Amino acid sequence: MMNVFCKTLLASAMAASLVSSAYAADPLQVYGKLNVTAQSNDVNDETETTIQSNASRFGVTGEFELSKSLEAFYTIEYEVNTGDDDKENFLARNQFVGLKGNFGAVSVGRNDTILKVSQGKVDQFNDLSGDVKNMFKGENRMAQTATYYTPMFGDFQAGVTYVASGDSDQVVGDNTTGEDGVSMAVMYGDAGLKSTPIYAAIAYDSKVKGYDTARATVQGKVAGLVIGGMYQQQEAIDSGVTDNGFLLSTAYDINDATLKAQYVDMENKGDSWSVGADYKLGKPTKLFAFYTANSFDSNDQDDSYVGIGIEHKF
Repeated sequence: MMNVFCKTLLASAMAASLVSSAYAADPLQVYGKLNVTAQSNDVNDETETTIQSNASRFGVTGEFELSKSLEAFYTIEYEVNTGDDDKENFLARNQFVGLKGNFGAVSVGRNDTILKVSQGKVDQFNDLSGDVKNMFKGENRMAQTATYYTPMFGDFQAGVTYVASGDSDQVVGDNTTGEDGVSMAVMYGDAGLKSTPIYAAIAYDSKVKGYDTARATVQGKVAGLVIGGMYQQQEAIDSGVTDNGFLLSTAYDINDATLKAQYVDMENKGDSWSVGADYKLGKPTKLFAFYTANSFDSNDQDDSYVGIGIEHKF
């Protein structure tokens, strides 16, 4: 049933995108990416080879002009796991609808929290085995949210995400019902480092998915060198245990190639280091390779991953 629904949705979106509307502020767009790697994974002292998908996805997004000062917007996005044996391999990602105008933008639905968004692009191995989510809490996409972004004030913008207590991920410990959660951030600059040489953000989660989390992120670019850092303090609501951690990342462009490295450490969790390289074949397509080593304190376990892959965006 899910495959039929998603195929119908995609076909309808593609047909609609070919038809321009006199009322639409921007034509409906179909978008996505395929990111697939051939990997050798050494986990729990066992080695296996995989051809795996890394958050490959497709979605539709669009805007509709309601008046000169008000627009409706929406996104419906699914993850497609190309390496899953189950043919019903669609997973929900961000799916929301909202309004925007001079007041900013407000949306409701399934969405990334503001704290997650605030990291920008400091995680050089996002969606791969070295993703910061393996060590840090706070990388949350919640099902029942309302999100507000302020207008830009120069290069500054603030945002807040409300997470309803009815979201099943808000239930902590032995409780039978959840609590309301709030995620907030103040951000400076362009996360892509195209319009500003520095991006910075301060964010805080209160009672989101069982944790209170404070995060500070900064990233800058000089010539072809990108350097980034993140500091995080996270407290488990049920136990009161507080842990501190940090991330350091760097990337350097040499013509069409990008060399990358990253180190992540979280108290009472473990550490991770990664190195890799991307090679751009064209604007939408790149080849890449990486090596990641994750070490966990809880069981003195060391896991390693080496992979080569291709990513194509559309």
